[in-house]
Amino acid sequence: MAGGEWSHNGVGEDGAVEEEERGSGLRLPLARVKRIMKCDPDLNLASQDAVYLVARATELFVESLVQESYQYTVHSRKKTVSRRDVDNSIEAIEALAFLEGALE
Repeated sequence: MAGGEWSHNGVGEDGAVEEEERGSGLRLPLARVKRIMKCDPDLNLASQDAVYLVARATELFVESLVQESYQYTVHSRKKTVSRRDVDNSIEAIEALAFLEGALE
């Protein structure tokens, strides 16, 4: 995301969860998520609720991966998250094993 769009953890200074101005509370465009979902030949229709939930789950997944990767960045005393940091996160967390080799 471009400068300043992402907060460190999605929580404002007053402790309230930050919402995107568009009203959906999401950063991913729902139309694009729906288009990607429709690429699955087993999916005929996708309700707005289903698209919203997939988008929200995707955002939470990416946020979690970024936070884990950032821990490796901090540990190696760097300021920029690198591909190696993401790879280290994937290798260290068993639940992310399905991503091994996905970045190649």
